[in-house]
Amino acid sequence: MLRAYKFRIYPSKTQDAEMRKHLWLSKELWNELLALSKQMYQDFGYFPSKNMLQMLAKNNGMHSQAQQAVAHRLYAGTLRFLKLRKQGKDCGFPRFRSFDRMKSIYYPQSGFSLGKKLKVSPFGEIAIRQHRDIEGEIKTLALKREASGKWFVIFTAIEPSRKSRKHNGEAVGIDLGLKTFVALSNGWEIKNPRHLTKQEELLKLRQRQLSKKKKRSKNFYKAKKHLAITHEKVRNARQDFLHKLSKELTDTYSLIALEKLAPQEMAQEQLGKSINDAGWGMFAQMLCYKAESAGGNVIFVNPANTTKMCSCCGNVQEMALSKRTYECPRCDYIGDRDVNAAKNILIRATAGYAGSKACGEDKLCLQ
Repeated sequence: MLRAYKFRIYPSKTQDAEMRKHLWLSKELWNELLALSKQMYQDFGYFPSKNMLQMLAKNNGMHSQAQQAVAHRLYAGTLRFLKLRKQGKDCGFPRFRSFDRMKSIYYPQSGFSLGKKLKVSPFGEIAIRQHRDIEGEIKTLALKREASGKWFVIFTAIEPSRKSRKHNGEAVGIDLGLKTFVALSNGWEIKNPRHLTKQEELLKLRQRQLSKKKKRSKNFYKAKKHLAITHEKVRNARQDFLHKLSKELTDTYSLIALEKLAPQEMAQEQLGKSINDAGWGMFAQMLCYKAESAGGNVIFVNPANTTKMCSCCGNVQEMALSKRTYECPRCDYIGDRDVNAAKNILIRATAGYAGSKACGEDKLCLQ
């Protein structure tokens, strides 16, 4: 199993300047290779091969591994564009990058070692805050610079095989929402913390301050950094909340059922700011890999009519978004709208097939 480990690093001023220089060289190399790829397609009707891009990336002033990684990323982006276009999906071709859009230096095989300090060629030894041990063999390394100016290192390691754990917890269905972030089929509810809303006024102030500065001036970059730090606080608070909640759920329940949602498409239609702030996709991803480590399972079900269907008799009725209580006219069931949806999600995950008695004798289970 591949697992990523992210640690904060503290380069000296000299190292920071050198690492920023290599980011600039990476940006220049990316743009040169991209311009060549486009020109080659216009002249000959095909893009350069992976080996050709790798040869053109040599002698750029960077470590050979980092140069090679830039060429490989451009080739992978081009392949992805061709593949998706062939499938009829709308997608964009790799774009030219500014310095702000080149955020990482990647070492896919060698050029680094980890001891009490992190040693990376050609930057030397860098102070690192390694808050946990890395299990398994380290395969890759990426140096990443955030917009706030902080540097992080991300290791990818192959973990040794483990004996599969047995989880004896109960099964639960989860309904994701905006007013209530999660509603469980057992009646437990967690309110949406709305991290972005808490910092929205400060973000607006930082944005106004930035817009008043002369572009590319010292004050412009200071205001830009202050805005980035505020956005970083929002992101860190969201990730902390999602990590803690997903850990608690995967430790408690052996089977977790979720709706198979498409947050990006939903955000483009309506309530985009609230959906992106909730982090549904990130939460589902955390549940998946943490459940695997805990010996549990995560199942995604079809979201159609989970809110409109009665969890007791299967009756389907229209439900306005403002109506928060589900009242069934057929069996007189009354319950919270989100909890009812969570029960339907659990039924679909455990039924197996239409008409199953997995959810009880008197319940209609629909797959």
